Amino acid sequence: MFGYYLDLAVRSFRRNRVLTALMVLALGLGIGASITTLTVLKLLSGDPLPHKSARVFAPEIDPLPADSTTKPADLWRGWGNIMSYTDAMNLLRAHRAERQAAMALTPVKVRPQQAGEHPFFSNGVMTTAAFFAMFDVPFEYGGGWSEQDGEDRARVAVIAAELNDKLFGGKNSVGQTVRVNDHDYRIVGVAGKWAPQPRFYAVSLGGRGYGDGDAVFLPLQSGSADKMNPQNVNCWQVADITSLETAPCAWVSLWVELESAADAGAYKTFLSNYVAQQISLGRFHHPEVALPDLADYLAQQQVVPSDARLQANLAFGFLLICVVNTVGLLLAKCLRRSREIGVRRALGATRSAIFAQFMIESAMVGVAGGVLGLVFAELGLWAVRHQPAQYASLAHLDLAMFALTFVVALIASLVAGLLPAWRACVVAPAPQLKAV
Repeated sequence: MFGYYLDLAVRSFRRNRVLTALMVLALGLGIGASITTLTVLKLLSGDPLPHKSARVFAPEIDPLPADSTTKPADLWRGWGNIMSYTDAMNLLRAHRAERQAAMALTPVKVRPQQAGEHPFFSNGVMTTAAFFAMFDVPFEYGGGWSEQDGEDRARVAVIAAELNDKLFGGKNSVGQTVRVNDHDYRIVGVAGKWAPQPRFYAVSLGGRGYGDGDAVFLPLQSGSADKMNPQNVNCWQVADITSLETAPCAWVSLWVELESAADAGAYKTFLSNYVAQQISLGRFHHPEVALPDLADYLAQQQVVPSDARLQANLAFGFLLICVVNTVGLLLAKCLRRSREIGVRRALGATRSAIFAQFMIESAMVGVAGGVLGLVFAELGLWAVRHQPAQYASLAHLDLAMFALTFVVALIASLVAGLLPAWRACVVAPAPQLKAV
């Protein structure tokens, strides 16, 4: 019976080619616009640490002077989880979390050792030893440095696989030397491909929110000792920024990983106690603290632009308009086939059979609309990739969105076909036979 209905649908499409083409075009346009914006929204709002994001937290404190009128929530929305070097190291060395890492971004000048090669600039991260384990950084060769290396301000480094390919032809470079900002660092590890989207750890540090990963990772203490400039420095007093380790400036972010999300309350209590201690010492003046998890932190920092959500809503509104237009076209097609339906009813076809026939026709329109929608979606994403946005190069249709295209197409077409199919199955056969 299903094959019979398919044959009837194909015959109907051939007799009404213009109407069929208009329905497929309407659905294709709506689906293409929806999938394009939904793909971009999915990219922007992705979970960068899907296996542990609920256990990774961003401690936030308020170091501003007593006369500051900035509300803590506004401060954290602007600064995120950056704090002074002193506070970051104090909290780090308390070891109140399963893992904790302090970090700052810095531009680095890499000088190749090969004769005739020119130095070039790239992205660097100054961080502490637990960064790699906490953020699940894979390694092709070697590994990270130890906590003792950091405390000793050892000149060791981890480089990205892309930089390793450029400097050493992709070979195992552990033990080799890389010259960074006119200082020689011994390579202890080569990180594999690692570029979480969004780059959550860079949001409050002045770095890119999306895009390629970083090229060089250095111990925070070593980079600070070598006077490497952090990208984002916020001072609440006049300060000598050449001595950032003791300056009243926020430039280091701190992340902690807890054994479970339930441990957040205990860590927040510890954070409050630390702030209270600093208030008694005269360093702090505001007792408020915050401990958002990764998802809440990204929402706080408004990583997903509001216009991206607006565009997705507008696209689905456009899809709704296309579905309504398809309903109208299907109804017009149904009215033109009233005699055919009446004859089929007179020959014994049940209402359910007529309803099934028209729903199968609608589903076939949906499949065709989905194929056309894929074409429009690829064109839309091609246009996105040519925009001057950080995430532009990442806008590609993955397997999940490919499947979703046809799911949306089928749902849209079946919804559009409900009213015309119902209208067809209630056609009375007698008046139609009299009109023959």
